[in-house]
Amino acid sequence: MPWDLEITDRTAVVTEILTPLPKVPIIYGIGLNYRQHIEEAKFPVPGYPTVFTKPPDSLAGPFDDIEVDQGCKNMDYEGELCVVIGKDCKGFQVGDDIQQYILGYTVGNDVSSRFWQMPERSGQQHGYAKSFDNFCPIGPVLVSTELINDPATLQLTTTVNGEQRQSTSTSDLLFDIPAIIQHLSRGTTLRKGTVIMTGTPSGVAAFMKPPKWLADGDVVEIEISKIGKIRNTMNIQS
Repeated sequence: MPWDLEITDRTAVVTEILTPLPKVPIIYGIGLNYRQHIEEAKFPVPGYPTVFTKPPDSLAGPFDDIEVDQGCKNMDYEGELCVVIGKDCKGFQVGDDIQQYILGYTVGNDVSSRFWQMPERSGQQHGYAKSFDNFCPIGPVLVSTELINDPATLQLTTTVNGEQRQSTSTSDLLFDIPAIIQHLSRGTTLRKGTVIMTGTPSGVAAFMKPPKWLADGDVVEIEISKIGKIRNTMNIQS
């Protein structure tokens, strides 16, 4: 039903901007999905999307401090375009009407502890390094597909303390959103509210020479055109 809106003389003060989603069933991450990022990592081009998951408790707000356990070292950022599923989806095929399954788009940071992503500690599994509480801030808003007709035409920028680290068009994605959803929904139900992080572009701290790991108090800002900006301060326990 339509909203019943009317003008009043009351004034409200916004004290906190919350995450656009109060909870999620699961968060899927796609690794190595920007061509320039694959080049900087010097990894082979994958034939299928590289998939990992983040649990519901990794969700955080767009302006929350990111609390980092002292056991998490070599902290990194990954600015990402995120897709939110709005309707249960299984067996999607490229060419199907994707609009009916997407609630909208938002900005995300796939916060990562590279220490726990190293092969000798992870067994080549990405998930654990990225699954700690509040390691997935998203926001500041959820933008409908009516306002973003082509998500491959957006510009993503990441800064750390004002220094630009990432700046790439989403046209650099290796696997586009229909291909990702087809892969994830193969024999699997994607529940409404699921967040899909579509990958990060080049410029992460891990591949800088030397690596520029995040430190306590660092402010990470990630902005995507037509969506907005999130800003999170790293609170790293010593």
